[in-house]
Amino acid sequence: MTQPTPLPTPPYYAVIFNSTRTSTVTDYAERSERMMELAAEQPGFLGVDSARGADGFGITVSYWRDEESIKAWREEAEHAAARADGRAQWYGSYTLHVAKVERAYDFTAPSAE
Repeated sequence: MTQPTPLPTPPYYAVIFNSTRTSTVTDYAERSERMMELAAEQPGFLGVDSARGADGFGITVSYWRDEESIKAWREEAEHAAARADGRAQWYGSYTLHVAKVERAYDFTAPSAE
């Protein structure tokens, strides 16, 4: 089971990407993995949480220090090419939300031993 990304200290930004996949799978997993690696190398990147259901609906939330970091990620050439490929073949639809996180909370249940 994948654990959520540890919460950064607010304020920070969350980029929420909701998508519905097409049936085209060619190169998707490799490109998705590469985008995760590339994002992690970007200044201002704080982490990512991602999940996809069997029905093809997915949510990826990436966390960023500031809006400038988000803009730089959007303008990164390899990421721009992957977005174009996504629109052309991998996604039937998507929405993107950018939100400033002012407060964040977490909980971890005590382990049952």
